[in-house]
Amino acid sequence: MFCSLNRFFYIAFLAPTAAALVAGATIYACGGAQSGSGRPAPGASGPATGASAVPGSPNEGDDTSQAEEVVPAAPADGSSLIGAGPGFPESGPWVSFYGPAAKMKDLARVARTYRIINVDADPAVDGEANFSDAQLAVLRAGGKNKVLSYLNLGSCERTRSYWTQAPAPFVPCGKNKKAQLGTYSGYAEETWMDPSDLDYQALMVDFVAARLAARKVDGFYLDNLEIVEHPKSGGNGPCSARCKQGGLDLVRRLREKYPDLLLVMQNATGRVTRLGVTGGVRFATLLDGIAHEEVYAPRHDASAEAELLAWKQLSIRSRSGRPLWIATEDYVGSCGNQRAAHDAWTKSQRNGFSPYISDESGGQNVVCYWSF
Repeated sequence: MFCSLNRFFYIAFLAPTAAALVAGATIYACGGAQSGSGRPAPGASGPATGASAVPGSPNEGDDTSQAEEVVPAAPADGSSLIGAGPGFPESGPWVSFYGPAAKMKDLARVARTYRIINVDADPAVDGEANFSDAQLAVLRAGGKNKVLSYLNLGSCERTRSYWTQAPAPFVPCGKNKKAQLGTYSGYAEETWMDPSDLDYQALMVDFVAARLAARKVDGFYLDNLEIVEHPKSGGNGPCSARCKQGGLDLVRRLREKYPDLLLVMQNATGRVTRLGVTGGVRFATLLDGIAHEEVYAPRHDASAEAELLAWKQLSIRSRSGRPLWIATEDYVGSCGNQRAAHDAWTKSQRNGFSPYISDESGGQNVVCYWSF
């Protein structure tokens, strides 16, 4: 898959509509970079090899880092950057819900109302699955809807089975001490993880994501990658340049292994991800969508809105010509707060984003149905 993916990018870079991408891009040969299609040797650590660049932060102590920032420019002629993913056939409406099916209550109504449905499909959360295979099939509605599964890449929760156990040669999060970057402030049961650690990459790509894909979900909703935007020192998930590059490389491994699944990144919409390069490929083109919480409610976050608008200006289109999905998720306290919800919804749509309004931040255990 690694070689075929790079052949795809090579063709994309040479296509007339994306000729500007060739500036600064590096196409590397098969065998020279970490493929993501096989497991690294147990105990291995360090960043993936291959031409990579984290904007504004050279990889300290990394022999594979580039001395200068290499960021392919957006096309100057108004054409689009070409993405690697399948893209979303519809932009919405969408919903995010992390509770069990019993709390979702009317799965058929959810399937009728929403075209993009983000749930937690982990087969072992606190010892059991939130949704059965049959219930996920109801949400997919015969392929009419796209069902994504939550996939926490930047941190690891102690409630996940893979915190304590995983089949050999994988290393569970709790036993991978070298990858642990400290407790997630405000979430005592969650630990920041170093995405450049190869044991951690193997666990997430070849075990955790693989068992989610086996549940026939349509893609992954990637959380806590904002660790790559963290400073290299501090008390809440410090991330060095090696760590930042590792986050980009980890997502590239997901794309290489799951070329036909949708990849959506939540919140980590800053400069590192928007401008970063991994394996000679612009990181942003690996994604089918991005989402950000709390852009318009409970209060307006002008910086988050500006980041989403900057992504929109990249004009990324999937390999099938579909535009990058850009979504907002805002919180208005309760599903009865129609006025605040309508205000956030309107502001999001005005910028061309796909809005979802939920009751409150954190739990996402209730599905809201709005009358507008």
